[in-house]
Amino acid sequence: MEMSAEKVLGMYRTMALIREFEERAEALFLGGEVPGFMHMYIGEEAIATGVMAALRTDDLITSTHRGHGHLIAKGGDVKLMMAEILGKSTGYCKGKGGSMHIAEPDLGILGANGIVGAGMPIAAGAAFGCKYLKSDRVSVAMFGDGASNRGTFHESLNLAAVLCLPAIFVCENNGFGEGTRQCFHQKITDVSVRAAGYDVPGRTVDGNDVVAVYEAMDEFVTRARNGGGPALLELKTWRYRGHYVGDAEYYREASETVPWMEERDPINRCAELLLTKKWATQADLDRMGADVKAEVEEAVEFARKSPFPGPEELMTDVLAD
Repeated sequence: MEMSAEKVLGMYRTMALIREFEERAEALFLGGEVPGFMHMYIGEEAIATGVMAALRTDDLITSTHRGHGHLIAKGGDVKLMMAEILGKSTGYCKGKGGSMHIAEPDLGILGANGIVGAGMPIAAGAAFGCKYLKSDRVSVAMFGDGASNRGTFHESLNLAAVLCLPAIFVCENNGFGEGTRQCFHQKITDVSVRAAGYDVPGRTVDGNDVVAVYEAMDEFVTRARNGGGPALLELKTWRYRGHYVGDAEYYREASETVPWMEERDPINRCAELLLTKKWATQADLDRMGADVKAEVEEAVEFARKSPFPGPEELMTDVLAD
């Protein structure tokens, strides 16, 4: 696929925005300003960016406990996201969802989810709705390698295959299910081989190459829109942080992360592509980085100045007729 400079520059900015947002949110958590748990997306930015770049605004996604990057790449407002993370009433869910449960139906974001693997049946149901309504929208389920062992994975993929639903199942394989290395919980090396059991396409791609991610996702999305049915896309990556902020990471050596940061960092690789093709100068990238930093800082100030939800909000948004 011939990529345009504008497309790659846009994806670079999205990745830079995710990285800046995550690092700032992590600092706020460590400073005691964020309630609950935080699961950082740092190092995996190319996946969210490449996947969402292949989608339209009206396409549907389900996210995970590590979902900030998905939401930003799908078009989420960082002000409203930061406010939600800080538990403020101006957040997407009025501060009552927090880091792991942000949703915005107007952007096709059916919700991040703190339950491992819970988004897959929701995405399958959304895909059924797209087909039933004779829409050309697609539904995407984001999940990790650990979630691919759950019954929800197999049940959802089987249902999508049998009914030929416009669903793409995207496995973000960062090598660990929480603190368990993949080789300890799976006999297989590539999760994508499980697609064969349901007679759907499966592919494994370098998840730190944003262009490769976009190209693979675009192919599966086009296929689904045209009635070709579901697919399983596995994207190999590495999280730079532990499972959650504060994780001691006894299950892996710190040195394992170094090659990923120095040689395979998704943002640096994209920058190298832009510079090599002369689609941008270092000054251009530096200006973009400064713009992103300012955007995130503005989001932090917005969140800090926003009020917490009052007691009257305790029972609102609980039931719907």
